[in-house]
Amino acid sequence: MRVLIDGDSCPRLVRDLVARAGAREKVEVVCLANRPIPFSSGLTVKMQVVENTEGAADDALVKLAQPGDLVLTRDIPLAARLVETSVAVLNDRGALYTPENVRERLSVRDFMAELNAFGLKPESTAAYGKKEWDKFVRTFDATFMSLVRSSRKSFIS
Repeated sequence: MRVLIDGDSCPRLVRDLVARAGAREKVEVVCLANRPIPFSSGLTVKMQVVENTEGAADDALVKLAQPGDLVLTRDIPLAARLVETSVAVLNDRGALYTPENVRERLSVRDFMAELNAFGLKPESTAAYGKKEWDKFVRTFDATFMSLVRSSRKSFIS
C-alpha cells in the first residue's frame, strides 16, 4: 500500500499531514508533479518529477497506482480514471471518489467548464477553511487506516 499525491494542486497542509501519517504507519508516500514540491523539513516523501507536458503527472499516477493504494487529487478526470482501476481516490476537501459519484462529479465539472468557455463564469469554489480541513482529516484517516489494515491482513495471509 502506498499514498500517491498529485502534487501540482495539493495544499502543503494536506501534503504534510499525509506524509506524517505515512511515516507513522510505515507507508510509502510518493508525490508526483512536473516540478519539485516542498514538504516541511523532516518529512520523508519520495518525489517523482515527471516531464513538463500536459497530462504527464496524471499519466504517471495512473500507471503507478494499484488497487490498495490511496491517491490524493483535485483533478476529477484523473480521479475518474483511477476509480475505474479500483484505486481509492480522495480530494483535499474530504470527498472520496467512488464508482457511484465520480461520473456525476465529472459531468458537473465539464458543465462548469462549458459555461466558462461561453463567458459565463460559474461560482468559484469556496475558500479552504476549518470545515473543509476537518472533513478532509476525518475522511483521510478513515480511508487511510482502512487501507493500511487491509494491506497488513493480506500481507499476513
